[in-house]
Formats: sequence, structure tokens, C-alpha cells
Amino acid sequence: MSQEMEFTDQNFDQEVIKANVPVLVDFWAPWCGPCQMMGPIIKELAEAVGGKAKVGKVNVDENAAVSSQYEIMSIPAIKIFKGGVVVKEFVGVQVMESLKKALEELA
Repeated sequence: MSQEMEFTDQNFDQEVIKANVPVLVDFWAPWCGPCQMMGPIIKELAEAVGGKAKVGKVNVDENAAVSSQYEIMSIPAIKIFKGGVVVKEFVGVQVMESLKKALEELA
């Protein structure tokens, strides 16, 4: 069972770009209603995928460098990385099944 991670400007390169498993990143903010709806889904997804992938969040208010680098304009924005590059993107509230399926296809 894996825990959802917190990605920051400081650890993004190590935890996401250099990861040897697919990584799902949820770009969010505490004031964003739809982001709050995604919170439990991201947590449940992290537990469901276990060690086959990493699942975590980036607070766009606190991590402007990473948010700017990936041109986050609308949140929630979900990006799946593999081999250090974005391979799949979602915008808005998503259901867990579609996110889990996308991760499993890459694992």
C-alpha cells in the first residue's frame, strides 16, 4: 500500500522526472473546489496502485516553478509522467477508474 506523495519545486526532479515507475501528478490548490473533490480520489488511487506507480500532488500556490514549467492554466490538472516526460494529461475532475487504467497501461 502506497501513500500519496507531496511533490514540490525542490523534490520534483528527483521524485517525478528521475522516477523508474510511472508518476501521476495532481496539480491543485486548497481554494479550488473541484481540486477538493479530487483529493479522496488521488488518495485512494495511491493506495490502489501500490508500488507499481507513484501518485502525488503539487500545490500550485506554493510551487510556482514546477507549475509554470508545465504551463498549468486550469486546475485540477493531472499529468502522468513516464521516463521523465508527460505521456498523458487530464484537466478537471476525473474518476478513479480512468486514472488507474491510464497508470496500469504504463506500468
